[in-house]
Amino acid sequence: MGSGLSVDESVRVVIIGGGFAGKAAACELKSKGIPFVLVDMKDAFHHNVAALRASVETGFARKTFISFEESFHDSFKQGKVVGINLETQHVILENNEELPYSHLIIATGSDGPFPGKFNKLTSKEEAIQVYEDLVNEVKKAKHVVVVGGGSAGVEMAAELKTDYPEKEVTLIHSKVALADVDLEPKVRQAIKEILLKKGVKLVLGQRVSNLDELTLNVSQENVALHLDKDSEVINANLIIACIGLKINSSCYTSAFGDKLASDGTLPVNGFLQVDGHDNIYAVGDCANLAGPKLAYLAGLHAKVSVTNIINSLMGKPLKPFKSGSLSMLLSMGRNDGVGQINGCYVGSFIVTKAKSKDIFVGQSWKEMGQKMPK
Repeated sequence: MGSGLSVDESVRVVIIGGGFAGKAAACELKSKGIPFVLVDMKDAFHHNVAALRASVETGFARKTFISFEESFHDSFKQGKVVGINLETQHVILENNEELPYSHLIIATGSDGPFPGKFNKLTSKEEAIQVYEDLVNEVKKAKHVVVVGGGSAGVEMAAELKTDYPEKEVTLIHSKVALADVDLEPKVRQAIKEILLKKGVKLVLGQRVSNLDELTLNVSQENVALHLDKDSEVINANLIIACIGLKINSSCYTSAFGDKLASDGTLPVNGFLQVDGHDNIYAVGDCANLAGPKLAYLAGLHAKVSVTNIINSLMGKPLKPFKSGSLSMLLSMGRNDGVGQINGCYVGSFIVTKAKSKDIFVGQSWKEMGQKMPK
């Protein structure tokens, strides 16, 4: 085997979720020669930090999906996990198929509205087409409203204004400060100033009261948005929602019950083991850890979890997880490149532009998972 580690037939790692943490764990296990099965609803890894660029640029979506089967062959299974049987050590799929495991890595990540997230039981080609359809809707719209001013929302507004400076773009946010709370106030202020300079209209401290009644991601005539604190009605052609991010906990809620944190994350110890289960690890967004939710950190979680599975098989001490410096993570930008903030690539307001050459998207796992901006 790749690592020289000899394991018996009882060793089989199941990874639930093929996002940044899940695919990183699969790559580590593959390189070490440890038997595993990666389960995901999609048949391809989605580089969702580039999803908003794929929403405005024709052909870009194809660069953000990489086939799991081509990368992992028989070690990948497409399906939706609906439960975990802790007693028999089986992962249960929607079609009632059960996958036995000796070790389990839960990497279900978080979920939210399209286009920032795409968590559906679908194929790579179908997913790409959904993004291409949105690009066409964007092209038709004269006035686009982005609802939500977190990292995804400000990126969406910036991407729209970068490619379509002639379009009217309005960003509505329920808070006064933009982007993520983990950022320094001066950074959040700079984001605001740059968006304004680019011509994005900001409506802050207000919510869209009739958002549930509106059709998203489809260009229409005179769509009326009502605000909760203002009588003003905003008329637009296209509404894109970048709100409502939540932990994707449905597959493990019944198994762990009241052990879950209030946000649905799984409590873990210093080795990323789920409390009370030394053969189950939680990595990425679904792990109850302090700090920002970053794709980079998800990859570190995955590496630690795989190292600890191997160490446990060899009788070696486990390795604790130690997070990197947030300031270091937030400096991974360049003058003509892409800055990563809270797991999202923020194009126009941090840098001059965000084009395919700037976002580290490629056609191999090495490019997608390991190459970092300089």
